Amino acid sequence: MTDPQAPQPDPPTPDTTSAATNSPSTVRAANSPTGNGTTAVTAATSRAHPSESPATGREEAGDTVVEVSEAELESAAAQHFPASVDPAPLARRTRSRTTLIFAGALAGLVVLALISAAIGQVPTSYAEVAGSVFHRMGLDWGPMPHHPAGYVTLWEVRFPRVVLAVLVGAALATAGALLQGVFANPLAEPGVIGVSAGAAVGAGTVIVIGGAFAAAWSVAAGAFVAGLGTTALVYLLSRSGGRTEVVTLILTGVAINAFAGGLISFLLFKASPAARDQLVFWQMGSLNGATWQAVNVVWPLTLLGVAAAIWMAPRLDLLALGESAARHLGVDVERLRRNIIVVVAILATAGVAFTGIILFVGLIVPHLVRMLVGPGHRVLIPLSAILGAAVLVAADIGARALVHNADLPLGMITSLVGGPFFFWLLRRTRSRAGGWA
Repeated sequence: MTDPQAPQPDPPTPDTTSAATNSPSTVRAANSPTGNGTTAVTAATSRAHPSESPATGREEAGDTVVEVSEAELESAAAQHFPASVDPAPLARRTRSRTTLIFAGALAGLVVLALISAAIGQVPTSYAEVAGSVFHRMGLDWGPMPHHPAGYVTLWEVRFPRVVLAVLVGAALATAGALLQGVFANPLAEPGVIGVSAGAAVGAGTVIVIGGAFAAAWSVAAGAFVAGLGTTALVYLLSRSGGRTEVVTLILTGVAINAFAGGLISFLLFKASPAARDQLVFWQMGSLNGATWQAVNVVWPLTLLGVAAAIWMAPRLDLLALGESAARHLGVDVERLRRNIIVVVAILATAGVAFTGIILFVGLIVPHLVRMLVGPGHRVLIPLSAILGAAVLVAADIGARALVHNADLPLGMITSLVGGPFFFWLLRRTRSRAGGWA
């Protein structure tokens, strides 16, 4: 029997040391100065059940008050919460870098054009090429070509070829950047929607029907009309329920490309030997038949297509967030997709109608630009046009310089260079991403 007067034992106190050791603790900054330039920071364990003082509301049991100077607290906050970082210098550095890349690309394009115009059987120096251009502009700068046929060769053969290479390269690269953006597919290029295969069928039909003496304009017109028609067919067949799905559009393009390949094989089988050779070489791509008349047809379509692509670039950036997010932000996704397909068809058919099939420019150049300036389409599209022009001019230089007194097919050069480069790009992307999964 216990004595009621005996003192009762004190209740056990919680072991705050072991609780603080075995459970996570929270730290609260009271932000109350203690009078000596320090701030009281209270650390309370999550498992302790401290009592609260009725006067101050401060937890007493299980708490540890640490004196921290205000300078140390501000330094720690600045390290973990850099809210006052000014993004202006970073933006200025990015703009400066982009400006330098644009300037370098334009300078490289001018240098390549100068080299391309100086290459040929008629000897012409770089100074003579530049002097010929300046004299044509009314400026008495630089020497004129010394060869009797130098001036005529420059303005009737070489300059049309250089300008057409610039236009076609810009058109194909811009078309590739648009398709990769709207499909969100890094493998997209103008051939995905049947432009190249359709143009080949149109050109092959004109060549076979007209024989080896088919006019260059009729071949170009057949390629242009067939390329546009094939693209329209791919779009209509992939449309269902008032909308077009990307996967359906790509698969329809694959099917149409396969069917067009069968038609090309049939045309090759039925063609005469001379027409067969002409069709085969047309499919390889070449700038050998470049004229100012061809340039006058291609340049309005190319400039119109590139301008439309730049105008649609902000909506492509919104589409990169996803179709649902783009719709919530006011983008008509179906209309945007349809407009891009129309622009790509115009650009690609204008490019291949006079030059034949040229591969890898629309696939490689946008990837190269993304490596330089990132995925933003406002910069990606115009820079792709400039680099695409430079790449095709460089390929044309190789086509004329690799073999003496020979004009190699341009499509062969772009494939031989573009294939290994694309393989390197795939390996680089895979190694950085750590796999494809």
